Amino acid sequence: MSVRDKERVARAALARLMEPQDSVGLALVQVVGAVDALGVATGELGTGPGMEQEISAVLRDGGGPATWAGMQDSLRRWGPRVADLAPDRDLETMRRLGGRLIVPGDDLWPAQLSDLGLQEPLCLWWRGHEQELPSAGRAIALVGSRDSTSYGASVTGDFAFGLAQRGFSVVSGGAYGIDAHAHRGALNGGVAGLPTIAVMAGGVDRFYPSGNEELLRAVAAQGAVISEVPPGSAPTRYRFLQRNRLIAALSSVTVVVEARWRSGALNTAHHAETIGRVVAAVPGSVHSANSAGCHRLLRDGGAVCVTDVGEVAELAGAIGASGAQDEGNQQYQERGANQEPSAAVHDGLSLEDLILLDALPLRSTSSVEKLTVVAGLSPESVRAGLGRLGLLGLAVSDRGAWKRGKNA
Repeated sequence: MSVRDKERVARAALARLMEPQDSVGLALVQVVGAVDALGVATGELGTGPGMEQEISAVLRDGGGPATWAGMQDSLRRWGPRVADLAPDRDLETMRRLGGRLIVPGDDLWPAQLSDLGLQEPLCLWWRGHEQELPSAGRAIALVGSRDSTSYGASVTGDFAFGLAQRGFSVVSGGAYGIDAHAHRGALNGGVAGLPTIAVMAGGVDRFYPSGNEELLRAVAAQGAVISEVPPGSAPTRYRFLQRNRLIAALSSVTVVVEARWRSGALNTAHHAETIGRVVAAVPGSVHSANSAGCHRLLRDGGAVCVTDVGEVAELAGAIGASGAQDEGNQQYQERGANQEPSAAVHDGLSLEDLILLDALPLRSTSSVEKLTVVAGLSPESVRAGLGRLGLLGLAVSDRGAWKRGKNA
């Protein structure tokens, strides 16, 4: 096996072992490379104080956590998933689907993902024709509410069709509502080789949501369906939030068409501004809850107002020409892009507790041992997290097994 093939297999395995944006895991890959990182993560290679110091430096320079519990803690967290690693099987699944795995350094790897720094994904699982993904300057994200109104559907369809006619690739998340209208409009108007890209929160072997299966099959046939998690991975709430950074990084402009005050589209906008991309928002009725998030972006100075497809294309053209974002597009992350007037009970959860909450079943119960595998956390972290979630009413115990509580 060539060095390049070993790198590909190692990244495929690490993508199953680690959750997206696992800062320690990504820092480990930067320090020792993917092949040795897999050896360390599975216990085949040892660690030492020098390695931990290098990881700490990468975390510090890359905006990771200021402190971390050390490599042994991470090894306990990854350990429950080691037995499930089967990268050859995952790669064969992609070949059977007519897809592929691409990794940094490949000719097809989108260079704009490097703007994510430490949070650049380990790899991309790609379902669709093999062709070069567009540069950021030729890709525009259209995002918004899943429960879109007829107004949002009309605007999104017009924008997507018009952008595709101009040779742009439309990037979105494959969900109901605005996402679906974006993909559909781009497919209808596409003149370029890759009219639209759907970035999934789960594995690309299963089109999710099932109600969009026919649409996503058309996206795979004419465009691309991609994900950073391997085949068979479930689309959890945490993974939805993490995939938003990929939507933002692939595109020069992120347009929020409709968004409620509490909307994942605002999370995408936050990621976009964090890496210096332009954010635009479409104004709506002051009586529409579906436009409250857009108006918030416009009011807080975090977005450029757009009302037609020409204005969106102009923003993308300005980025391509100058490499800088519009002066009116000021970063708002210091004010907290996800701050809400009334916080939900899970908003204050730590990253580990949010992942654990996603792993808890709704109706049946699950043991601590099973949760360590599903969540990718150490048994100690699972037990401690269940205690915290239990106090908040987000988890309940039934004869030693656990499921989600009523407050979840």
